[in-house]
Amino acid sequence: MSVQNNQKKSVTINTLSKLKEEGEKFASLTAYDFCSAYSVSASGVEVILVGDSLGMVIQGHDSSLPVTIDDVAYHVRCVKRGNQGSFIMADMPFMSYYAKDQTLENCALLMREGAQMVKLEGGSWLSDFTKLLVRHGIPVCAHMGLTPQSVNHLGGYRVQGRNPDKAQEMIDEALVLQDAGAGIILLECVPRSLGTRITEVLDVPVIGIGAGPDTDGQIMVWHDLLGLYPGRPAKFVKNFLDGEPNGIQGAISRYVDAVKRVEFPGPEHCYD
Repeated sequence: MSVQNNQKKSVTINTLSKLKEEGEKFASLTAYDFCSAYSVSASGVEVILVGDSLGMVIQGHDSSLPVTIDDVAYHVRCVKRGNQGSFIMADMPFMSYYAKDQTLENCALLMREGAQMVKLEGGSWLSDFTKLLVRHGIPVCAHMGLTPQSVNHLGGYRVQGRNPDKAQEMIDEALVLQDAGAGIILLECVPRSLGTRITEVLDVPVIGIGAGPDTDGQIMVWHDLLGLYPGRPAKFVKNFLDGEPNGIQGAISRYVDAVKRVEFPGPEHCYD
């Protein structure tokens, strides 16, 4: 595998915080195995997410709900072996963090396998869990907006925060989670103006997917970036492999460059 390694040194949470302070965008991408992790990290992607999206793109389920903690742990282990310096974040899957002891045990498993941060879906109710994990040395990313594990409660995959009251509520909850110790906030499927506002009011890095170009970082699913996932793509998805003469590696590099130049996401990928 001949890949140019653009990572000069290992990325840490301090690296991401410094990029936010300096106004420089960073790129995130999912990976699920040795080869994808190697290609992604060697292309200069700062953050790898081992996402519970593996339930759909790897296992073929219609949602992420069937994914177990052992599934995620296995893929973190594979990604760790291929990683060339990116910061590894791992999803806590559905119902893997409903009690304190269980949450600590499951998060510890993912950290032992190679994760450097865990991602939990929810709002301000996560603050107690966030404090608990941070107190035990486990960095936390709080996933807000459209939270796929709550898709049945939300009534489908819908844009969140369009109502002014709901938007303000999300801003307030993001501040609560930051105060609780969350090191990153990930926003999914919210209006661009809300993504901008939350990024402005928070001191910690904000990663967006369908949250506009003003967040500190962007994230995409590996298969979406390569146009591999069947069916109609989400509004915030772009196929970077389409028309790329240098194949997969070129597509990843195009994505990284587009994020850093603030060319992606474009207006066509954003919600009003």
